[in-house]
Parts: sequence; C-alpha cells; structure tokens
Amino acid sequence: MYGAIIGDVVGSPYEFSRNKRKDFSPLFHPRAGITDDTIMTVAVADSLLNEIHPAESMRGWGRKVLPTESLGGYGQGFIKWLAAPDIQPPYNSYGNGAAMRVSPVGWLFDELAVALEVAKIVTEVSHSHPEGIKGAQAVVLAVYLARNGADGEAIREAVGDMFGYDMERSVDICRDEHVYNETCQYCVPESIICAIEAESYEDAIRNAISLGGDADTLAAISGGIAEAMFGIPDALIAEVQSYLKPELAPVIAQFYQRVDGSH
Repeated sequence: MYGAIIGDVVGSPYEFSRNKRKDFSPLFHPRAGITDDTIMTVAVADSLLNEIHPAESMRGWGRKVLPTESLGGYGQGFIKWLAAPDIQPPYNSYGNGAAMRVSPVGWLFDELAVALEVAKIVTEVSHSHPEGIKGAQAVVLAVYLARNGADGEAIREAVGDMFGYDMERSVDICRDEHVYNETCQYCVPESIICAIEAESYEDAIRNAISLGGDADTLAAISGGIAEAMFGIPDALIAEVQSYLKPELAPVIAQFYQRVDGSH
C-alpha cells in the first residue's frame, strides 16, 4: 500500500504541470499531499480486510477523508457516484481511477485467478467498462507476479500476452509520446513500463511522474508495482506518514500485519 501512497503524494504537485523531468527536487514537494488515489487504495484494502462491500467502503472513505485541499481530486463521474444518497449502479467508466486503487488485491490473494477475479469485483462497482476492468486486472497481475519473484521482462511479457497492451516501448519512448490522459488504456501500460524498467522504488515513481501526465495516478500505479519489485526504503515510509490523516493508519497497519503474517 505504501507503494501507491508514496507515489500519489510525491506525484500530487505535478498532476497538472506536464513535468517531463526525473530529477525534480526535493522528492516530497512542499505542496505535496494525499489525493483520491490514497483514499481509494485504503478503501479497497478495508473492503477486503474487513469484508465490506467495495462500493460501501469507497463511499464511506470518500466521505470520511478528503483529499488535500488545492490538489487534484475525484473525477466528475465518480463524485456523482460517491455523493448520491444510496449506492448507485456503475457508470461504465474506463478512467484510470480503476487502476490506481487496486494494488492491495495483488498482495492479499495467493492464487492468481482469484486475485484477478477480485480485481474485477472491486472495480466494476464503479468502473464497469471493459477497459476499466482490464486496467485494474493488469495492475494486479503485475503486483502479483512481482511479489512472487518475477522480473521486469517476465511481467512485461505476461501483461502484454494477457491484456494486449503495447509493452514493447521504453520509458523514454513513453515519455516522448505521452500526453495528459485519465483513461486506463493510455495510463496503465505506461505506468507498468515505468516500474519494470526502474532500478529502484524511487526510480519507478520518478519515471512515472516524468511522463508529464496525470502524475499522482501514474506514480500510484507504478509505485504499487515497484513496492513488490524492490521494497521501499524505511526513510520514505517515515516521511510519507506526516502527510497521512490519522484515520487512514489503522487500515494500513492491518494490511501490513496481514501481508507480513501470511507471505
């Protein structure tokens, strides 16, 4: 979870800046903070850990914890779904919100088929378009394979074979080609490439932010995968905790207790 959360926080100031540099400094910008990516990642984890319907969990967390003021937040379709007095049907979205929140699924299930099915279940409550479900499942596949020891090239091949994404590009090519986009089909493959070509966790989120797109979400997706590939330095976890609202801490702690105790 910290992989996605740190990516979100570090990427948050660059969401609308079209930054194409990896060497930005400091890593945690003074304007950084959590966005909807962190809140919904916690919501998915809470749903799975405590057997809460995913729509109920997302709606509950969306009301309880707000994104950092002045930073990017929820898309308009999700806001309407979130704010309705009762749980609404899904709205056929293929937005990248489907992919930024699912990394916990890749850690909490030991059978790939089950993890992919759970990814579909937690996604389709809002993002029911096939491209939204595909994006979420591709992220879960990458996390699952990485935590089970697959290297970057194996992940590249598996994601390309299963989901048909163009995974043969490099980070440099992705950077040259990428423009701001909030859809799974134009964010998920690039985010996975940023992780699998990285040399470290930090390098992965720097790659993602340097694409010049929806930086917090790209980095949340890449960061969730990179955590499984490289782990995260304790110093980064300590630093990001100052950005987290206290309500989030119990679910994050419960998640790591489950993961550390069973894998």
